[in-house]
This record gives sequence, C-alpha cells and structure tokens, in this order.
Amino acid sequence: MKLTYSSYLKIPELLDLQKHVSPGPEHDETLFIIIHQVYELWFKQQIHELRLAARCLEDGNDPLAVATLRRMLTILKVMVSQLDVLETMTPLGFLSFRERLESSSGFQSAQFRVFESLVGNRRASSAQQFPEGSLERTAVEAAMQCPTIWQCFLKRMSRSGRPMPTEVMDGHLTAIPEPNIAVQDQLLEIYRHQPAERAICELLVDLDEGLQEWRYRHVKMVERTIGFKQGTGGSPGVSYLRETLFRPLFADLWAIRTRL
Repeated sequence: MKLTYSSYLKIPELLDLQKHVSPGPEHDETLFIIIHQVYELWFKQQIHELRLAARCLEDGNDPLAVATLRRMLTILKVMVSQLDVLETMTPLGFLSFRERLESSSGFQSAQFRVFESLVGNRRASSAQQFPEGSLERTAVEAAMQCPTIWQCFLKRMSRSGRPMPTEVMDGHLTAIPEPNIAVQDQLLEIYRHQPAERAICELLVDLDEGLQEWRYRHVKMVERTIGFKQGTGGSPGVSYLRETLFRPLFADLWAIRTRL
C-alpha cells in the first residue's frame, strides 16, 4: 500500500485515542484529554532531545548541543502556552467530569518523571509510586541511573582541563545537587574568559528558568481550576505543587550571579 499522510502519521488510530469516561460525554472532557495526550508527546520529544544534548555535551559536540538546547527551549515555550488553552476550561467545566477520573492523576506521568530525572530533579520516591516491575517504574529507575545533563556539562568542562569535584560530576544523584563552591569558581572563569562555553551556560539557565515558569503556570492553572482541593487520585494538589516552585536545578549557575 502506498504511504500516505494518514497512514504515515496513523491519523485514524490517533483520532480514536480520545476515550471519554463521562456520559454524554461532557463537552470539556475532549479538551482535557487532548491537552494531556499532547503533553505526553512533548515529554517524549523533550526526553529524546535531552538525551542527545547530554551526549553532545559529554562528547564536546558544542554546535549540536547548542542547537538541541535551543530546540528544547522552543518546545518548552509551546508547553507553557498550552496552559492558556487549558485555562479556557472553567472550574465548573472540569467538575462536570472530574469525579469520573477516579485514581488517575498527572502525578502518574512516568514520562515526566523520566524527563525530570534526566534534567536533574531527582527524588528517590519518583519511581516508587509505580508498581514494582511495571514498565513505568523500570523507565524511571533507568533514568535515575543516567548522568544528568548538568553532570554531562561538568564532564565536558573536566575534559577541557577544568578541575571538577568527582562526587558532583560522577556521583549517583538522588536529589537536586547542592551548590558547590569549587564548581562556581570554574564557572566564574568561564563567564569571564570563555564566551563559547558561557553561551552554553546561559542556555542551561534558560532551560532552568523555563522549567520553573512551566511549574509556576501549572500550579496557578490547577489553583484557579480546583482551588486547594485534594488532587485527583488522592494527590496533594496545589499544596504540594507550590513546594516545587523556585527551586533551581542548576544552582551554581544562579549562585555565581552575585559573584560576577
């Protein structure tokens, strides 16, 4: 059979994936499903790009690393702007089908946990929420064993002759790394004397800031939709989400601003 637009992109199968749980169904449930399915596709793409960017940084392929980080930033802007669409759904529109979501929750997105882990936001509990032996838990646990993009950047700096603390560069991380003065000292030298490397640092700052913006917009979207109610699936909702705000992933890149 000749390849067509529809067969290549699996359009019939794609358009058949929106399965409603509300009777009728409720009008706004279609938007809710599509937005979250699209987010899962963007998570998949961001993971794809992040793995490439990490390899490029570790291998010293700066041009491709820069191009890939810029693509990730552009995708992140789209991810943030999608919240504008979701916010067109009123609280009553969401409540019309919310109870039928039962135990499902955005906290159960394994792809987002993988993405978080690879970018550096690690928590030992990330994998534990998934059943032991499940594909989701296996994927998150595997991501926890990979070096973060920040560690790959530190390895790149180490290979270029800059001393880096081994425990930061090669250590197995189970949390966001704490600021490190030795790393900051080397970053200061880069900012003052190495414009090409400084540009990569600024892209990482852009990525960190963009992720913080996405988290903030997500928290406010949830708050304006359900207030401080418990989230679906028993998740803590806004109270927990607020705790995740304004926590930089690459703390050393922010800390040096006051030392420049």
